[in-house]
Amino acid sequence: MDAHAQYERDGFFRIEGFADAETCSSMLDRVVDIARRAAAGEDVRPAFVLPESNLAGRPGNPEDLVSKIFRLHRDPVFETFATDPRVTDVVADVLDAPEVDCFLSQFIFKAPGAWGQPWHQDSYYFPFEPARPVVGIWLAVTEATLDNGCLSVVAGSHTEPIHEHVPDRRPGANYGYVEIVDHDMSAAQPVLMQPGDLLVFDSHLMHRSTDNVSDGIRAAMVYHYAAAGTKDLTLARQRHSINDWMPARRLPA
Repeated sequence: MDAHAQYERDGFFRIEGFADAETCSSMLDRVVDIARRAAAGEDVRPAFVLPESNLAGRPGNPEDLVSKIFRLHRDPVFETFATDPRVTDVVADVLDAPEVDCFLSQFIFKAPGAWGQPWHQDSYYFPFEPARPVVGIWLAVTEATLDNGCLSVVAGSHTEPIHEHVPDRRPGANYGYVEIVDHDMSAAQPVLMQPGDLLVFDSHLMHRSTDNVSDGIRAAMVYHYAAAGTKDLTLARQRHSINDWMPARRLPA
């Protein structure tokens, strides 16, 4: 089965060895630098650093206490990947749109001891017109294993509407975490990945990650894309947004 057919059936597919080791190490080096400069009080905008609530107060380097860094796709290291034709051709194919925008980016550190993110659908966070299609790409910067909190997915769940999401019920959960509690997840499957592997997934796909019980980080870089011209209604629903719409693929004039 080719990738497009798998995407239509399952809501995701994986491309092994998509990015080289230099790309992964450059991304990791860059976000470590941003985390350390932010901890020192420097202005790192437009990047937005979100701490890991479950690790607050623990000793360690600044990056050891960060959950995610958002709004990275205008930074040269991350923009190069976001607009790479190898990436945008894949995105344009699954979106069935010749011109696409990257509107959200986040680097996920997931240091040892960090909690996973509960079952959710990304489109819960995306009040757009049209609402679909929206696609995410998840680049494994380090290995993703059962011990360090790889993703799990429910194949085929992208065909369902957005389910009710309730706030993450764990005391001290990360800001903005929500969870689906009205769906049978028994058919879930883990997605094990090697550094450089790329997961392409629909924004309605139900997925989660588990806690990192290993001794190392599980780092990943995630971008989200929609067709050019999509209308973002986030600020009509709330006061702030971490979305930043940037052209990623355009046809020649």
